[in-house]
Amino acid sequence: MNSPDNGGPVDRFDAACDRVLEPMRSLAAVRAVFGAASTAGDFSIVWHVIGLLLAIGSLDRLREALFLSVALGAESLIVNQGIKRMFRRERPTEGGDDRFDVRRPSTSSFPSGHASSATLAAMLLVSFTGWPAGWVFVVVAVVVALSRVMVRIHHASDVLGGALVGAGLGWVALAAASAVL
Repeated sequence: MNSPDNGGPVDRFDAACDRVLEPMRSLAAVRAVFGAASTAGDFSIVWHVIGLLLAIGSLDRLREALFLSVALGAESLIVNQGIKRMFRRERPTEGGDDRFDVRRPSTSSFPSGHASSATLAAMLLVSFTGWPAGWVFVVVAVVVALSRVMVRIHHASDVLGGALVGAGLGWVALAAASAVL
């Protein structure tokens, strides 16, 4: 990763994204939606809740919800205790933008765990429910991932990296799901 002051291509990309998003951070609706999305993504809460809601009245859906939760737990360990420790990238701000009330993360910035878990969860939920319902999960995943840049807890490149990691782990999870569900 580039350091914040060397002006490499990753830093320029992150700075350009931040400039585009900055005017939106002052809008009350943006602060409400992305602040809530960032909080809902903490500890993958939104994904566990969605899985449980889908499981109401169905043992098959309950098995899928339990699989989703186990997969999210494995993803969290891999990202937060593995990959983030290799990169140790500094966050754009220590506690986020003051305009947003978000939890201060204890891990490093790259990759975004919210983006990784959102991508993995959306992939599994789409496979469990199919389309067109799957679009809801894709939209929620994009909002949760983008929220991390909006609240200035992550750089845009952290979110892209997290989405790529989540996609890779998602493919592994899909293969495991087809074998055990």
